[in-house]
Amino acid sequence: MPKHYVSALFTGLIFGLGLLLSGMANPAKVLGFLDLAGNWDPSLLLVMGGAIAIGLVAFSIAGRRSHSLLGQAMRLPLKRELDQRLILGSLGFGVGWGIAGLCPGPALVALGAGAPKAIVFVAAMLTGMALFEWFERKPAA
Repeated sequence: MPKHYVSALFTGLIFGLGLLLSGMANPAKVLGFLDLAGNWDPSLLLVMGGAIAIGLVAFSIAGRRSHSLLGQAMRLPLKRELDQRLILGSLGFGVGWGIAGLCPGPALVALGAGAPKAIVFVAAMLTGMALFEWFERKPAA
């Protein structure tokens, strides 16, 4: 098995474990965090703050490298401007997160645990991804 597959498996397992331990795979906990006007649960603020801090350091280091530690070419996003697609996609992501209390990573963790809500969420997510691909490939009229 190539070492980048082993690295991806290990990284995914660590990420999933972190989502479970932090409560991010629990929709009730996430919705409590998003309920600013009600009984707000700020505990996920530390999780998000830690993730942002680690991400800033990681992207800073990655931006100075041409290859990963495993020898793969670095492919970081080059686009820097905000456009309609990014804004609408972000709004859709946020609305979905607020309604379901799940986003893609935690949904996959919850799916692995057999949560019925995650089954519906992942099915809707895959449908949305397929529709996006279909519209992207459809010739402009």
